[in-house]
Amino acid sequence: MSSESWPQQLKDWVAKCLGQMTDSNKEEAQAELRQVISDAFVNRTLWTTDWDGVQLQSLTPKVPVGLATNGLKRKMHDHSTGTHEKKKKKQSQITKSAAPAALDPSDQAALHRRAQRFQREHEIERQKNAHGGHIAHAHGRAYSSFEPSRSGTPYADDPEADPNVPNWDRYTIVGTNQEIFKDYLRLTSEPRPEQIRPYDVLQKTLTELKKRWREKAQYNWICSQFKSLRQDLTVQRIKNEFTVMVYEIHARMALEVGDMVEYNQCQAMLKNLYDLGIQGKAEEFTAYRILMLIHGRNRSDLNLYVGQLTPQMKASPYVRHALAVQRAMSTGNYHALFDLYLNAPNMGAYIMDHFIDRERARALIIMSKAYMTLRLSFISTELAFDNATQAKEFLDQHRAGTLFKNPNSADEEKILDCKAAHATLVQIFEEKYRKVQIKGAV
Repeated sequence: MSSESWPQQLKDWVAKCLGQMTDSNKEEAQAELRQVISDAFVNRTLWTTDWDGVQLQSLTPKVPVGLATNGLKRKMHDHSTGTHEKKKKKQSQITKSAAPAALDPSDQAALHRRAQRFQREHEIERQKNAHGGHIAHAHGRAYSSFEPSRSGTPYADDPEADPNVPNWDRYTIVGTNQEIFKDYLRLTSEPRPEQIRPYDVLQKTLTELKKRWREKAQYNWICSQFKSLRQDLTVQRIKNEFTVMVYEIHARMALEVGDMVEYNQCQAMLKNLYDLGIQGKAEEFTAYRILMLIHGRNRSDLNLYVGQLTPQMKASPYVRHALAVQRAMSTGNYHALFDLYLNAPNMGAYIMDHFIDRERARALIIMSKAYMTLRLSFISTELAFDNATQAKEFLDQHRAGTLFKNPNSADEEKILDCKAAHATLVQIFEEKYRKVQIKGAV
């Protein structure tokens, strides 16, 4: 995340924050500064956040104990003249340090931002006085702290308010572009309404993209269109069931073609949307998440995640299947594992494809230690290959394709020499599967 690609407003804000730091708060403020920028980068809001309105908590003057309780403001009386003078002097120093940048008449962009900020702060103060509540700032947007629902926000009665945008305010971007298809381009400047498609156009876009996918359109083009669609949803802060549907559909398409980078990005966003209480196919994607954790062999994260599932979620047939896969692998029951692979619901088999060869190799090590010989047709059936030829190719890839008692026989008749194959299979397993490579892991 290079600072060269940051918007100028963010750079100015960082410079202002650095200028306000002192020896006593520097360490805490720098940590908070990095966290705020990191969160904005992850949420793709570097260009949409009004940085002039963001205030670091570590740089906010400390309020004495008893000054404000449960959101009620009380009058403050300074009992020490020295304290009052010290605060006044500190405020004067901050004002002087900020004055040159704020009053430079040649910086039209800064003057424009300043005017917008004053207008917004005036509106916030007016709403605060009207409702008798406290208005909190978060990443440059105003939120009412006395009611969490949209009906309690200052602009709930505004006819332009979009019900699909949580915490809508009048500074929310609303697109005007009417193009159905638009290639994905990474934002290098603040998005403009004429570049963004509004909600009704995005709904048409999804309908057309599903139609094109059924008509076998190239995935690269489909993927670019979905990323563009997701970007337009993000910059307009639209989070509803349609948003969930977009990410779910793109995730399934990515699974189908093995694009794990896009799949993992979609899965990460879906978890956030489900956590917000937005309805979707949560059971299906919970099962996928379990299978991905199994793939990564991350037992601690897997146990933690499964332990947090509700009884209702665990009762889902999709989640039950994923948990059965976990149980089969932890107990070494490869017969049950490959039966679960052949009968995986939804697109679970596409995820299992990424670790099924590893488990086939592990199963073969066990089988070759237990038996003197194994017919290739039996290996094919037991390890869920399509046919004996496919099983032979697997053995070739694992340096055991020549270790047959009757190498010149047809594939269906070949008999594996288990004693000769065991050591080779153990060695290749260590070489090929010691480390797990997960593309696009988040």
